Amino acid sequence: MTRSDAVLAGDQLPPGYGTVNPFVAVRGPGGAEGFLRFVTDVLGGRETRAAHTVDADGLLIHAEVRVGDSTIMVCDAKPHWAFTPALLQVYVRDVDTVVHRARIGGAAIVTEPTAFHGGQRLARWRDPWANLWWLFEYGPDSVAPSEAPDELPSWRPDHAAPPSYVHRTVDEALTRLAP
Repeated sequence: MTRSDAVLAGDQLPPGYGTVNPFVAVRGPGGAEGFLRFVTDVLGGRETRAAHTVDADGLLIHAEVRVGDSTIMVCDAKPHWAFTPALLQVYVRDVDTVVHRARIGGAAIVTEPTAFHGGQRLARWRDPWANLWWLFEYGPDSVAPSEAPDELPSWRPDHAAPPSYVHRTVDEALTRLAP
């Protein structure tokens, strides 16, 4: 078996799953159930009810929510587990609308919608469970890294210049990230 044969992709996968699927252990307001509602309300997620499993202690040990063509696995963090925030990235049609929904759902906006590389727009928020989300608005005039030549970019930050808004806001958010 070669390394490229080690993983499943495309039509080899079960319906609704990607090769890599994030798993979020939730601790905070409303627990995993609250997180599932947030993802449903903000991103139009749909829970896969057949995966909804409650552990003997009453905590949700496994749930799944579909967002677009991706699946996010979710559980309640056990009281003795270390805090492990998720860092999640989502492509969206309209970053302003999604940020508005997130704000209504209790998210703290980390990076307001702003122009980003490749004609995309970027925004970030910290949800009520201390997970950090990156949103990328991708449109017809956008270019994602996967569409660029397969080589290292020549652009590098100017070390003499102050950090950009995009860099500063993520650095501040990750520095302060706590349950």
